[in-house]
Amino acid sequence: MSERRTQMLEAAVRVIAQDGVRGLRVEKLAAEAGVSTALIYYHFKDRAGILRAALEHVNHRAQSYTGDVESGDPRTRVEQMLLGELQDTAFVRETSVAWGELRASAAFDEDLRATLRTATEAWNSDVETLVRQADPELDAAAAAERLTALVEGLSERWHSGSLTLQRARELLAGAIARELG
Repeated sequence: MSERRTQMLEAAVRVIAQDGVRGLRVEKLAAEAGVSTALIYYHFKDRAGILRAALEHVNHRAQSYTGDVESGDPRTRVEQMLLGELQDTAFVRETSVAWGELRASAAFDEDLRATLRTATEAWNSDVETLVRQADPELDAAAAAERLTALVEGLSERWHSGSLTLQRARELLAGAIARELG
C-alpha cells in the first residue's frame, strides 16, 4: 500500500473514532490527511469505498497488536490475543473505537456488512485455531465466537465509561478460564 493511501486511511480511522461514521465527511477526511478531496475520491471512489477500506485498515491495525502471539502455550496465546484488545494506549483505543463505530454502521449499510463479516470470520478463525490447540475436545468455533463477541462488548462498555479497563480485563480473563478450563 502506498504511503499516501496509508496516510489517508490513518486519518479516516482518527475521524471515525472521534466523530463516528456519520461524522465522516470527505472534506474533513481530506483536511485531516492533508490531501485534496479529489485525491480521496481517486483512491476510494466514494464514501462507501472509504468505509470499506477503513474497516480493512482497522482490522490490519488490530492484528498488529493481537496477532503477534508466537510464544507460550495455546491457552496463554488466546489470553494474549484477546486481552490485547483491552489496552489503554491511544493506538488501541482509537482502533477499537473505530471498529465499534464501523460495526454499528454495518447494521444499516449492506456494503459494509460483507467486509465486516470477512474480518470477523478471520478473527474468529484465528482464535478458534488456538482454542482447538488448547483443548481439542472443546467446540472451538463456538468458544471462539463467544470470546470474540465478549471482547467487543467489554470494549464498548469500557470505551463508553460503563466499565473500568481493569474490570473488563478481569471479566475477559474469567471467561477465558471458564471456556478453556
